Amino acid sequence: MTQRTVLVTVFDDLQSLDVTGPMEVFAGAEKLVPGSYRIRTASVDGGPVRTSSGLTLVPDGSLADAEDPHTLLVPGGEGTLDPDPRLVEWLRGRAPGARRLVSVCTGAIMLARAGLLDGRRVTTHWAYCDTLARDHPAVRVDPDPIFVRDGHVATSAGVTAGIDLALALVEEDLGRQAALTVARHLVVFLRRPGNQAQFSAQLAAQTACRQPLRDVQQWITEHPDGDLGVEALAARAALSPRHFSRAFQAETGMTPGRYVDRVRLEHARRLLEDTADGIEEIARASGYGTPEAMRRAFVRSLGTPPTEYRRRFHRAPAH
Repeated sequence: MTQRTVLVTVFDDLQSLDVTGPMEVFAGAEKLVPGSYRIRTASVDGGPVRTSSGLTLVPDGSLADAEDPHTLLVPGGEGTLDPDPRLVEWLRGRAPGARRLVSVCTGAIMLARAGLLDGRRVTTHWAYCDTLARDHPAVRVDPDPIFVRDGHVATSAGVTAGIDLALALVEEDLGRQAALTVARHLVVFLRRPGNQAQFSAQLAAQTACRQPLRDVQQWITEHPDGDLGVEALAARAALSPRHFSRAFQAETGMTPGRYVDRVRLEHARRLLEDTADGIEEIARASGYGTPEAMRRAFVRSLGTPPTEYRRRFHRAPAH
């Protein structure tokens, strides 16, 4: 078996979980399949770095002395927003020698500064997608997915999405069973496909301030196949339909209809990914009523029908 060297660049004010999350995934895979990964960390001068949370990391050595890795991983954090020019220069000169180039969170900004993302489709933490797109117009920024693969370049959204991406890379290298075993050990799910949205419906919307509206949000989530029209939801909140619609949008940032659409789509996607239920059954359970209504919703929001979505992202049960 070919051992893959994973080199993680470290620098002051990085996000510690962007480093430790993927490293734990690769380290777990190495324990499971000895000889699969050799994990190294390096800073510009080989000295310790202090993360944004105050944790001090002591790297294995300096970037100047590092060998060309199989996988080069650049974490994110505040340190990417005003990076050390020496690190950017090192990336510009040495990153092309890596077989696989990976960024977590705003690490993509660092790669873009080094000119390594031009012409590529990438993602980053949702809060910095507009900044990345504005400052680097040659980069095609997709704000929705939790991670994106474009050739040998892989970029992920914020923080825990780096774990999802690392698990996907382990699955690519060692197979699904190995990645699933690592995921179980870390008590995380191995089921989030890269194009899964950075936000769930509940996270995309703000939580309402008033208890009756919060209760309605919870009801929608738990009953996607129920009567979720404005009049029925307003009655649940003991408000007039007009007052309810205004209050819901003011407190959550989206209309009741938009929130319902997101919850139903998310519910249907989860069933397509995780179950063997039929399309008609999933359409009913998710509140669409008919497969055709669900198909239109998928094509409108995701650009693909439910059958194709399942073909690409359905996870067969482990044996």
